[in-house]
Amino acid sequence: MPRAAGLTARIASLLRGAVLLALLAATAKYAWEYETTRRPMRLASEAPHPLAIEPGASAESIGEALRGLGLVSHPMVFRAYLLQRGDGARLRAGEYSFEGTLTLEDIVNKLVRGEVSRHDITFPEGRALGEMADIAASKGLSRDAFLKAAQQAALVRDLDPQAADLEGYLFPDTYDVGRRPDAAGVLVARMVQRFREVATPFLAALAERSLTLREAVTLASLVELETARADERSRIAAVFLNRLKKGMPLQTDPTVIYALRKAGTWDGNIRRKDLAIESPYNTYRYPGLPPGPIGSPGREALQAVMAPADVKDLYFVSRNDGSHEFSETLAQHERAVDRYQRHRPRAQGR
Repeated sequence: MPRAAGLTARIASLLRGAVLLALLAATAKYAWEYETTRRPMRLASEAPHPLAIEPGASAESIGEALRGLGLVSHPMVFRAYLLQRGDGARLRAGEYSFEGTLTLEDIVNKLVRGEVSRHDITFPEGRALGEMADIAASKGLSRDAFLKAAQQAALVRDLDPQAADLEGYLFPDTYDVGRRPDAAGVLVARMVQRFREVATPFLAALAERSLTLREAVTLASLVELETARADERSRIAAVFLNRLKKGMPLQTDPTVIYALRKAGTWDGNIRRKDLAIESPYNTYRYPGLPPGPIGSPGREALQAVMAPADVKDLYFVSRNDGSHEFSETLAQHERAVDRYQRHRPRAQGR
């Protein structure tokens, strides 16, 4: 009996130990699951937590950064959770914004999926490289980096062997850009790619118009800057093409403004004396097209050049309401100028 009693006691002791271990294991499991998948590391009422992760950053450094933001209790917990998931090498670089109620699981999922913050940048039609660089800078990108990237003429060498930069080939559109060291270069490459996508359907029509792509984009940039009205683009394109056929100077103010910008003397106003500025871009002094695009045209302006209106117009003048009066003869044009620009001296010939 004593031996049996002792055996029973040992079994009872082992059972108690097993139960205790099971309870400890269950408690540890619950605590781990709570720490990683249930415990809110931030509340919806808190302001967003920004975090920039550089390429090549280690899991340890990311954990330290997260702890600094109060998003993990300890870097070791973060690393252990990554090991458990097998995601230690799958965290993606970029700029993140942690918002709303998030658990550690939510945070890691966001980093693994690369759900970086996006910043929309909209480039309106007709903007020149310097203006585009200003827009990029207003959204937090480096102006100098954008301009440097915009000098990579090799990106369009197959389309335009004469290109010295990407003027005219950065398609105006809205782009979402992540905050990363090479963001400006990535953005410029995407803008060139977008230009290719839009321009490709027009390439077959170039031969019919006896134009090179560079000439077509240059013409489209003039059309873009002369009118914002969709119903006028093809007619203004026709005016320029008609004048080119006759050997008449284009005499368009946007080319003078572009020349003034390049000279660093543009102050927002164009004066009669400015029409004499010495520049190959000055279409009042030099016949034919300017040396290249003076801005980035949109799809409709490119379409207008490829399909100009079937008219004989050689002149147009602003009605001061966003629209233009078109004329076939100089006499008609002079009457229109007198009607609409009587108090605004303007050079003859437009």
